[in-house]
Amino acid sequence: MRLSLLVAVGYFLIVGLAAWFVLDVFVAEVKPGVRKTMEHTLVDSANLVAELVRPALLGLPVDQQVPGQPSAAQRIHAALARFRERSVAARIWEHQKHTLDLSLYVTDDRGRVLYATDPEQIGADYSRWNDIYLTLTGRYGARSTRSDPEDEASSIMHVAAPVLADGRIIGVVSLAKQTRSVEPIVVASKDKIRARGFLLLLIAAAIGAAFTWKLSDSIGRLDRYARSVTAGARARPHRSRVRELDDLADALTEMRERLEGKQYVERYLHSLTHELKSPLAAIRGAAELLEEADMPAPERERFLANIREQAERLSQVAERLLELARVEQMQMLTKPEPLDLAEVIMQAADALAPMAAQRGIRFELNLTRPCRVRGDRFLLAQALINLLDNAVGFSPQDAVVQIRLRTSAQRAEVCILDQGPGIPDYAREKVFERFFSLPRPDVTRKGTGLGLSFVREVADLHDGQIALENQHPQGLLACLALPCRES
Repeated sequence: MRLSLLVAVGYFLIVGLAAWFVLDVFVAEVKPGVRKTMEHTLVDSANLVAELVRPALLGLPVDQQVPGQPSAAQRIHAALARFRERSVAARIWEHQKHTLDLSLYVTDDRGRVLYATDPEQIGADYSRWNDIYLTLTGRYGARSTRSDPEDEASSIMHVAAPVLADGRIIGVVSLAKQTRSVEPIVVASKDKIRARGFLLLLIAAAIGAAFTWKLSDSIGRLDRYARSVTAGARARPHRSRVRELDDLADALTEMRERLEGKQYVERYLHSLTHELKSPLAAIRGAAELLEEADMPAPERERFLANIREQAERLSQVAERLLELARVEQMQMLTKPEPLDLAEVIMQAADALAPMAAQRGIRFELNLTRPCRVRGDRFLLAQALINLLDNAVGFSPQDAVVQIRLRTSAQRAEVCILDQGPGIPDYAREKVFERFFSLPRPDVTRKGTGLGLSFVREVADLHDGQIALENQHPQGLLACLALPCRES
């Protein structure tokens, strides 16, 4: 299983289970919370009503009653009758209330109903109901009874309060409210919690997806970097804000440098040994022949010249290998600087002008449009010198080597066209290999076979390309393309 998928599954399982647990707790607590609030309110209301009905339960002596005025009991009966007839239209947040759901009854100290919102209850004996019984015994009286035993929503909550006179219980007030009346509030609250919870889960999922994508992308970059290292390509490690991934990138880079260093030394020694065999054999053979005392002077001079030529070749091979080793070990340019590409071209042409003049070859430059690039002046000049060296070496006597600078908004191309024979078909795939060289016409000096390898490495370091194309009927066009940073 992929690490990114494993992280995503683990994250969503944790978030999903946590969200389900929290939502379940919240939803489960809504209804009990509403019932507790309703009971709390009924307790306050019952005690208030107990004080209001206290005069009616005490009763007044006949000589203290005002003639023509209704008694307290009559006023309570009339108030309850008006309460039953009242209508209401109240908007409580998003809920509409059109009915009065509170009911009330008042009993004497024996539990017999004296006053009630339901006239049929008057005279009934409720002394055995918990709300009345517990209150008459001095305890908190409350009960919840279903009007339909099979319907949980038909539950009615009763809360009672004592009516006191001189510390003595003379009656009980019991307020009742159907839980059905607050059911819409409970349902709406549950729906809102579920909706908000689902939204929160979606946000958490989006955050988890972004985190997983970022982690997968960072790991994927490291994977691509490791694969590039395995393939021998030049690559830069991905830097991450995650410390552990950044440390892993550093470890991979260090491992690459150590492994490449060891492998490069092995390849370097193998290549150097292979390339030095022929010159050393020629020098050894000439030296053995020079030991003969009776060798004619012309022959001796020819063998001495051969020794000097092979020594010069050894020196060139060593220098070119050192230059190639330097660029092959570079993963990026250390100090790139803005360069006028035309100046670099003229610098390379000036360096090769004396050698070209010896064979009557002249350079024809077309540098009409200036172009500035970012790079290493020395490496670019050496790459162009190698291309010009090949152009001069493969061109016939008194030929013309054309050097053109072509620019666009994003790209600059240095194109060198010679009048040589071009690249044979069998050599097209080998010209960039180390130590592969073709015979140069009319030139006794043999190439090192390292020049084009060096040019390709320099092009890669500058995010550029090198291309070789045969021209008709003769000639080879070598184009070094570089990003044009400033025009």
